[in-house]
Amino acid sequence: MAERLLVIGGDAGGMAAASQARRQQPYMEIVALERGRWTSYSACGIPYLVAGDVGSHEELIARTPEEFRDRQRIDVRMGHEAIGIDLASRKVEVRDHTRDRTLQLGFDLLHIATGAHPIRPPLPGIDSPYVHGVQTLDDGIHLLEHAERGGCETAVVVGGGYIGVEMAEAFLRRGMKVTLVEADEQVMRTMDPDMAAPIATALRQLGIDVRLGVKAEGFEDGVVHTSAGSIRADIVVLGLGVAPNAGLAADAGLKTGVRGAIRVNRRQQASVDGVYAAGDCAESYHRVTQRQVHVALGTVANKQGRVAGLNLGGGYATFPGVIGTAITKVCDFEVARTGVNQEEADRAGFEYETVKIDSTTRAGYFPGTQPITIKMLAERDTRRVLGAQIVGREGAAKRIDVLATAITAEMTVDDVIDLDLAYAPPFSGVWDAVHIAARKGAEALDRAVASRLR
Repeated sequence: MAERLLVIGGDAGGMAAASQARRQQPYMEIVALERGRWTSYSACGIPYLVAGDVGSHEELIARTPEEFRDRQRIDVRMGHEAIGIDLASRKVEVRDHTRDRTLQLGFDLLHIATGAHPIRPPLPGIDSPYVHGVQTLDDGIHLLEHAERGGCETAVVVGGGYIGVEMAEAFLRRGMKVTLVEADEQVMRTMDPDMAAPIATALRQLGIDVRLGVKAEGFEDGVVHTSAGSIRADIVVLGLGVAPNAGLAADAGLKTGVRGAIRVNRRQQASVDGVYAAGDCAESYHRVTQRQVHVALGTVANKQGRVAGLNLGGGYATFPGVIGTAITKVCDFEVARTGVNQEEADRAGFEYETVKIDSTTRAGYFPGTQPITIKMLAERDTRRVLGAQIVGREGAAKRIDVLATAITAEMTVDDVIDLDLAYAPPFSGVWDAVHIAARKGAEALDRAVASRLR
């Protein structure tokens, strides 16, 4: 009989693995369990669905269960939730919500891609129907239905991370009065405070009421109670981050690590032979700090899933790790980061210099040029780039990809200065903003060396 691969989770980390395993093994039996209604969708697109940029939730679905079945012979079972794993007997206990029954499925190989769950602190009223998370496509659909049919005029977003600022913009574009509440003293904690400050300013200039250092304390009858008073809200979105959904794996005896995520090696193997994991439920290796981290990003889930699938199919592949590259926008204000910020660099024990430059996205004289600010961190002795952050207007943020490549390749600031980047006035100055940041970084490192020699 053919080996059976059982996949738990029907989104990126699961179906990328299932698809890759099928390419390697045409005759393997592959069964995928998904407790929800959708497979392989873009949760990152939910804010743009709510804002109206995306016309319907169907556009966020990359591949349906029927397509997996018909094109790849992957037995996708919707409404099936794994509720227990017995590693000794190689069986998974499954709750079939479509028939209201429980069954057991055996496996030869197991892949866990259970994702993450949104952080929901035990606050009074947090389970009220007008308080939403946006972790799954179902969440996004329910949120949109509430916004469209509920006559919503006021919205409160709790949390100022990526999803928080994106949802704040989405509600603003729907014509709502929006308040963003963040317990920290800055939005977007993955940015340094000096780079986060312009983001808060941009939000306020758009008309969003940004309240920093304010904690949500409860929800009641269309009101959000906070440490600084109450705020009227027809609809609330929680953007407090996510945690690995790894309880099923931990209960089965698999080793866990950072934030309770499933511990995996470079091949995405878990701590028991024949068991793999990928995506938001699993750890990652940070290539700069050389430490295990938990990074909940769709890009990471897809790459880890691909590696797991190659190995599950009998091939050999490794996942080299992450550097935390991320990007977003608020209307035409763009934000990006990669590598480590100052807090992360300090925690990892690096000695480094920082520089921050202001430039333009096009030649200064060219019509439509926009401002861009780049902050760069470089290690003192090696001169390699450790991290970078970008804020600016249209055309700014995708420059982070150049710096992400430089960090991955362990390039020095001097290497970046010499990069043969494309130039034409509609796209950059003759010295691109990335070049300028690298030049300033080299000068700062030279000064640091001279200071030590005095």
